[in-house]
Formats: sequence, C-alpha cells, structure tokens
Amino acid sequence: MSRIHDALKKAAEEKASQSPASPAQTFVDVREGISRFAQARNEVGTAPKNGSGNAVKQPCVRFEQLLKRCAHPKWTLDPARSVFGGPDSKKFGAEPFRTLRSRLSQIAGTHVLKRIVITSSVPAEGKTFVAANLAQSIIRQPDRRVLLIDADLRASRLHVALGAPSTPGLTDYLRGEVDEYAIIQSGPDENLCFIPGGNDVSNPSELLPSDRMRHLLDVVTPMFDFVILDSPPATPVHDPIVLADLCDGVLFVVRAGVTDFEVAERAVAEFREKNLLGVVLNGAEQGAAYGEYYNHYTGR
Repeated sequence: MSRIHDALKKAAEEKASQSPASPAQTFVDVREGISRFAQARNEVGTAPKNGSGNAVKQPCVRFEQLLKRCAHPKWTLDPARSVFGGPDSKKFGAEPFRTLRSRLSQIAGTHVLKRIVITSSVPAEGKTFVAANLAQSIIRQPDRRVLLIDADLRASRLHVALGAPSTPGLTDYLRGEVDEYAIIQSGPDENLCFIPGGNDVSNPSELLPSDRMRHLLDVVTPMFDFVILDSPPATPVHDPIVLADLCDGVLFVVRAGVTDFEVAERAVAEFREKNLLGVVLNGAEQGAAYGEYYNHYTGR
C-alpha cells in the first residue's frame, strides 16, 4: 500500500499548503497519483473473485446489433466538464488522461481489466469528471469502444457532463421495467455508449447487488474494450464495494488540496481486497454541480 499511501499524503500536503484565495485548476495528476499500476495491483490485493473474468456466458450480441437496437438521442457535451471539448483541451489537462489511458491499457495487456469502478472517499472530489474524460480519452484511439455507466443511483450526474437524457436508465432496468437495449444510448461518436442513472429510487443499495445487474454487465462487457462505472463515494454508502465485486479494478479519486488524509485512507482501506488499481489526484475546479452533489449526500 506504500504507493497508494504516498499519493494520499501528497493530496493532504497540497491541502495544507494551498492558499484559501487560490483557485483550483482543472487538472488531473496521474503521473504521481497513479503510482505504477502493475505494482499497485500486487501491493493492494489479489484479483477480485468476481468481475469480467468470471462472467457467466450470455448469448453473443454483436456491437452492430446493439447500435441498431439502442437509443440515439442528441448529446450536447458540456465544455465545462470536458477537457476534450474545445481547442484548449491540451491547456486544461487532456494529456494526463492520455497517460491514465496508457497505463490502463498496459494492465489490460497482461491482466483481465475490462470493468472499472471509479469512486472517491466523499462527494465533490471529481470522480464523475474523471470517468467522463477517461472514456473520451479512450475512444480517441482507433477502434476503441467504451461503455459509461452511471451507477451512482443516489446522485446521478454523468448525463449532465454528456448533455444526454437521464432516463430511461439503470434503475429502470434493475426494476425490470425495460430491457438493456432501452437504457443504452449511443452518442455522436458510436464508439462511446452510455447508460444513465434513470429515475430516482428509494432503494439503490438493494438494486445494485441483484442478478439483473450482473446479467447486464455480462451481456455488455464483450462488446466494449472498457466498461467504466461511476459509483457513489465510498464513505457515505456501501454501494462501491458491491460494484467492485462485479468489476476487475477500482480507481480511487482524491481531490488535491481538499481531501482529508485520514478520511481518504480509511476509504481506500475498504478496497484492499478489491483490486485497487491506484489513486487519481484530481484538482478539478469545484462548480455548482459539485456543491449540489455534496448537499445531496449530507442533507444540507
């Protein structure tokens, strides 16, 4: 755990040294935050008991068939939430996501790594920002396909970043109201597909560990290079642990200059046996969306 510990310490040190008046920069530091994924895998724990490597074989569906049956709504990418959304992409941090993409690809070359959970210790650390931009980075490679799933059923935000409809979505599928094709959206670039959170429910913790969730992942995983799940933060709820059991690896987002070291370290410890890949140090600017997200979890 030493490299993970060092990454968390770096975030805490930046918090201590940061001037209250200095604005945060929209930047993800993966050069130090993701501390040599391959070694981190060996330090943190063993491969998960579940995940795509132990998926139950489902009837094969070709990607072309999926595109014919899924929804094709108009997306309007929010430039404030994307480092790939305009001519200033390099200036605002696209390169670190390419680095993250490369390191994940290196792992995938030697280990089963198709389903990735992205979480954090508390709200407002930028996990949704990281999930959306990592997906956009991956599909910029030739013939790469990514499915983004908003599995934060308590405070879904991925649809805002993509400018996509929020329903029907994952909750509607898990409740048996629609099939998997009704909730999958294909955007302007067909190599990026998306499952939104769906309509609000009162029992997300009961829906995620269901057989339908496992079935959904088993059906869609073979059609994509990566399936990226944006999960709730780990401290308020148990949902990320449930999702980690269904996936091949976990990325943990820490907001540099903000995250409390002890809180983050306790949250990271929960994933020791869940194949924690590493820590992303995120310095994303806190906007209104993150404030709303924080208030949702704290009831403020």
